[in-house]
Amino acid sequence: MKNRSGEKIKLASIDELLGVVNEESAMEIEISKIHPFKNHPFKVLDDEKMQDLVESVRINGVLTPVLLRMDDNEEYEMVSGHRRMHAAQLAGLTTIPAIVRELSDDDAIVAMVDANIQREELLPSEKAFAYKMKLEAMKRQGVRTDLTLSQNETKLRSDEVLSKQVGESRAQVQRFVRLTELIPELLDLVDNKKLQFTVAVNISYIDKKVQGWIYEYISDTGFIKPKQIAALRNQLNDGPINQIQMLSIFNNCVMAKKVSRSLTFSEKKLTKYFPDDYTAKDMEQVIESLLEKWMQEQSC
Repeated sequence: MKNRSGEKIKLASIDELLGVVNEESAMEIEISKIHPFKNHPFKVLDDEKMQDLVESVRINGVLTPVLLRMDDNEEYEMVSGHRRMHAAQLAGLTTIPAIVRELSDDDAIVAMVDANIQREELLPSEKAFAYKMKLEAMKRQGVRTDLTLSQNETKLRSDEVLSKQVGESRAQVQRFVRLTELIPELLDLVDNKKLQFTVAVNISYIDKKVQGWIYEYISDTGFIKPKQIAALRNQLNDGPINQIQMLSIFNNCVMAKKVSRSLTFSEKKLTKYFPDDYTAKDMEQVIESLLEKWMQEQSC
């Protein structure tokens, strides 16, 4: 159907994103036969929102079916619905309504990411691994038009397509993907807002052994500055360094600046040493002359 000017564009529902058609019906599946999606990048937290969901499930049950696919052991892999399944378990349910679809690995990754990326308050680490997983799946698919883009986008790079889908610039998508190169300890600091995003991206280009030293430094000092990482990367371009050399680089970047000193004398204090006819310039010349003589004596 053609869109007339001024008409509202209907956004795709989660079911449409997942490829769940109206003709499919849900069935009750034993939770014990369902395992999480492999390398699922989205965290399931026992926070206040989860408690609200558990209470809703206790009262109303699971209203929206989860999406599953069969695995090689004739059990089920969760594609979309990890939080609902966790809430159902906490509520004491043993089964959950589910739709089972036949999905390839890459189709399942795309569906899993698309269903979760719409959530609010995603952690940087969740975006990082979700973007990376979907980009790799899209590349393996050859950026298939039936799953990832419309016909007028077929010539775009996969990261450009993803950036349009998630509402981020292509450069920002790539920055998030870079975070997957961080050691877990540093990535946790990013999630907890104790390490600046841009600084973390710069650290991601550094060898993981050195990243471990950086984490120790942050743990000891409570900070890391952009200029410290910039200086470290410049030094690493010349060859490997050890931890002591790294600490020296960091310390040189944060050496305290020389404190500026100012000294003033009141007119009342100075005039008692000079004749009444001496101007301020005359007094200044005498003081400078005496100071130079004093300095020479100190060097003898």
